[in-house]
Amino acid sequence: MRKFKMKLWQKLALTAGGVVLLLAAALLLIANYFVNFALVRSDAGKDVAPASTVAAEDQAEIDRNWEDITAQRERWLNQSRREDAAITSADGLELRGEAFYAPEDTHRWLLAIHGYNSNKESMRHIASAYGLAGWNVLTPDMRAHGESEGTYIGMGWLDRRDVLLWIDYLLSLDPEAEIVLHGVSMGGATVMMTAGEDLPENVKGIVEDCGYTTVWDIFEDELAVLYHLPSFPILTVTEQVARLRAGYGFREASALEQVKKARVPILFIHGSEDNFVHTEMVYPLYEACPTAKELLVVEGAGHGQAYSMDPALYMDTVFTFLDGNCLPS
Repeated sequence: MRKFKMKLWQKLALTAGGVVLLLAAALLLIANYFVNFALVRSDAGKDVAPASTVAAEDQAEIDRNWEDITAQRERWLNQSRREDAAITSADGLELRGEAFYAPEDTHRWLLAIHGYNSNKESMRHIASAYGLAGWNVLTPDMRAHGESEGTYIGMGWLDRRDVLLWIDYLLSLDPEAEIVLHGVSMGGATVMMTAGEDLPENVKGIVEDCGYTTVWDIFEDELAVLYHLPSFPILTVTEQVARLRAGYGFREASALEQVKKARVPILFIHGSEDNFVHTEMVYPLYEACPTAKELLVVEGAGHGQAYSMDPALYMDTVFTFLDGNCLPS
C-alpha cells in the first residue's frame, strides 16, 4: 500500500511538473509573440490603435484643416534647402534624417521626433509651421523606422540616447544652435525621456504632444484593449523577454521619472478625446515637471490630432510658450 501511495504521489508530481513546464513554455511563446508584435520593426505597418471616438463634426473639421496644413507644408518644402543627415548610434546603427534650412540665417533649430511605426516625413506638417516662422528643422527617422537601421523599436527609451546624438549633430552644424525638441506620441514620450538626461545648454525647451507615462502603462492598456488580457503574468514575462531581446524593460522606460529630472521648460499637449494614449496620462506628467511648464488640452481632438484640430491655437500656444520661457529675445 505504501509503495502504491509513493508511486501515485510520484506520478502526480511528474504530471504537475509537466503541466507547469507546458504552461511556462506556452507563456514564453506568447511573450515572444508580443515582443515581435510590439517591438520588432514592421515597414508594412501595425494596427494598434483602437477605433476613434472623435465626434463626426470634429473629424470633419480636422479633415478640412488638413487641406490647409498640406498646402502650408508644400510652401515650406518649396522654400527650404534640404540636406540628408546621418549619425551612428552607440550600438552601431546608421540613423538617417533630413535637415531643412530657412531662407534667412538663424540659430533656431527644431528637432522634430515622430511617433510609433511612423517616419520623419510625418513630422513635416508641424515642422512646416516652425519653418515658415523662420526656423531650421531636423527630422530624423527613429531607430527601426523609415530609413534608419534597427530591428527593435525603442519606444522612446533607446531613442533618448539617439536624440542626444542628433543634438550633437546639430551642434556640429551650428555651435550656436538654440534647439527645441518637439515630439508626437512615441515622439512625445521620447522627448520627455530625453528631458531627464544631461542636456547641453543649447537645448532651450521641449514640446511633447500626446506622449505616454511609461512603456508598461501603454502596453498594459493595449493588452487589455486589443486582447482583453490582464498584465499578469503575460506582460510581466513579456517584459523580461524584451529585456533580453531589445535591451530594456517596460517599467524602466518611464517618461514620468525622466520628467522629474527635467531642467528645461516643457509644454504638454494632448487631445481631449485621445483613447489611445488616454488624456488622463498627461496630468501626472505635467504635475511631475519641476520646470516652467504649460498644459494645452485641445477639445475634440483624438490621438495625435491636436494640431490638425486647431492649428492656430496649437502653434500660438507653442510659440508663446517658447518665446516666454525658452528663447532669448
